[in-house]
Amino acid sequence: MPSKKGEDLEYKVFRMIKDRGDKGILQSQLWKRINATSREGSRISLRLERAGLIERRRELHEGKWTYRLIAKKRSVNPLSILDLPCAFCPNQDKCGLGGPVSPATCPLLAQWVEKTAYETVRRGKVKVSLDEKLEA
Repeated sequence: MPSKKGEDLEYKVFRMIKDRGDKGILQSQLWKRINATSREGSRISLRLERAGLIERRRELHEGKWTYRLIAKKRSVNPLSILDLPCAFCPNQDKCGLGGPVSPATCPLLAQWVEKTAYETVRRGKVKVSLDEKLEA
């Protein structure tokens, strides 16, 4: 199991891959960006792939084989609200759709949702959809 520092690096790598959208990023380019060796980078990408967070596609780039890393689209479990930044937000009274502060554009909320989804998938927890929970 990776250390806390290793998990932070994995999350950082996952974010970098996700930020590249459908195009993804070449594994060899990503390792240069984070100053990692090919061995370190391969281990990270394999862990992310095994966790179901990314897809690795073999690709020939400048005469060398590498992998293109692409984030998989994942659903988020909205029932898990531990550490929700809204609970202590100083803008709660102004927050609302169409208001001066909106959950749809809040970077803290977006980051929390993404990190919660990452940790849920990374730990292999079983997700229950909101529809399934409401029907129970």
